[in-house]
Amino acid sequence: MKDRAPMSDPFASLETFRAALAHAPGPDLNAQAEAEARNAQLTKPPGALGRLEELAIWYAAWRGEAVPRITAPQALVFAGNHGVAARGVSAFPPEVTAQMVANFAAGGAAINQLCQEAGATLRTHALDLDTPTADFTQGPAMNEAECLAALRTGWDAVDPKADLLVTGEMGIGNTTSAAAIAYALYGGAAADWAGRGTGLDDAGVAAKARVIETALDVNPSAKTDALEALRCLGGRELAAMAGAIARARVLRIPVILDGFICTAAAATLHEACPGALDHALAGHVSAEVAHSALLERLQKAPLLDLGMRLGEGSGAALAIQVLKGALACHSGMATFAEAGVADG
Repeated sequence: MKDRAPMSDPFASLETFRAALAHAPGPDLNAQAEAEARNAQLTKPPGALGRLEELAIWYAAWRGEAVPRITAPQALVFAGNHGVAARGVSAFPPEVTAQMVANFAAGGAAINQLCQEAGATLRTHALDLDTPTADFTQGPAMNEAECLAALRTGWDAVDPKADLLVTGEMGIGNTTSAAAIAYALYGGAAADWAGRGTGLDDAGVAAKARVIETALDVNPSAKTDALEALRCLGGRELAAMAGAIARARVLRIPVILDGFICTAAAATLHEACPGALDHALAGHVSAEVAHSALLERLQKAPLLDLGMRLGEGSGAALAIQVLKGALACHSGMATFAEAGVADG
């Protein structure tokens, strides 16, 4: 499939990036109709496979194939460090980010195991770990050039030959970044979005909420523009995930969203361009307190609810198996005519 983004450089400015997203193609309605017709003829009572039927038809529409299979899933993990970590918003020090990147490279993390089981290729991208983003209680986390560079990293990381994308993250302090973005996009109280992250106690969560409140006071443009929220409150890894999800939309590659941090990054695309996440589904709902509320805002029903809160793309990688199962039934089952079974 061809990249149908506008001819102008998507990374000339945040506005040209928004335009590229707005020009992305929609699903293939002919393939959708053919998949629906096939589903109606499979050897089962109507609706007997429940949501698996919807998933298969959704995937077929985005891939433009009435009888598809997943053969080349890709997982991308982006890592970044956050200046706001100096505010004590995490139970772990920033050095852990680089240490976990090394663990990914050595194949020792949960995401490595889950990708192996799902048959997904895994690539890790560390984004300037020696240069954390600015402390967003003092001003924007990134200037426009820094945000665009991170968006481009994610965009360029997507393999055009992939037929499914999972994005994950690693970055000490990034649940604070995600919570600040959610607060900017959807309001409420900062405490509604601040969770325990890597293991904060009650006092730590309360302090985290105060940090988020300060961030919004200092960065008022984040309240009125979603891409500004990503720039002012995000981290490089969040922007990279947003860039990858946007490129997948342009290439009609379906996406499985991971947990709270990934969903917050994706929400900036949804608010910047309505419909920008039509090619994405929620892999799971995490134990992070605000993830379910964020999914409700995006009208995404999760595939799994297992109490996970690891990040790394782990919940989404596990959900690949569910989507593969849906397509195995849709594409592999016989129709009533093929099986010689009366359809009532």
